[in-house]
Amino acid sequence: MELSSTGSTAKRVVVFDYGFGNVRSAERALARAGADVEITRDYDRAMNADGLLVPGVGAFAACMRGLKEARGDWIIDRRLSGGRPVMGICVGMQILFARGIEHGVETDGLDEWPGAVEPLQADIVPHMGWNTVDAPADSELFAGLDADARFYFVHSYAVHDWDLEAHNPAMAAPKVTWSTHGKPFVAAVENGALWATQFHPEKSGDAGAQLLNNWIGTL
Repeated sequence: MELSSTGSTAKRVVVFDYGFGNVRSAERALARAGADVEITRDYDRAMNADGLLVPGVGAFAACMRGLKEARGDWIIDRRLSGGRPVMGICVGMQILFARGIEHGVETDGLDEWPGAVEPLQADIVPHMGWNTVDAPADSELFAGLDADARFYFVHSYAVHDWDLEAHNPAMAAPKVTWSTHGKPFVAAVENGALWATQFHPEKSGDAGAQLLNNWIGTL
């Protein structure tokens, strides 16, 4: 068993390999953050890891097709049903919503959250480069980060409206972080065991490293 720099047992994180995502850069970033990382689509390993990271690049529909072929939809659902942490990145975040709309074609997502992933409403698309975010004051994901911290985005689609609130007083309300490119859009979500970012923490320098450290610290 590997030990972290503090001498404790390193958390085991699986980067889910379903053919869509920068799995190697995610692996390196998580390893630098102190995790014991494996890239795999193996069902048992993905189910039993302390954390599951779901990357994603490209088209919403193609990512959903690849995820289902690898049984990733089943794995994500089973993990969340048991309160096991999952984190989505970029299109790996977008597919967690109810549907994606690209070129007029609507594709069902995993429906963990309501809402539609739609084209960015901005003069310049894609949104490519560094941008700040507006995180809730009690965010665990952005803990220790300055308000002017910048993160790396590459996307042409986003969720512009958040519709989910906690109606059960015993449950914590989801924490939603926003950014703006033309119109405000959802940049990150913390919702129980399910966290996600529209930006790429693995490409976001020291700020991204701190964010991944924060996630690993909750596993």
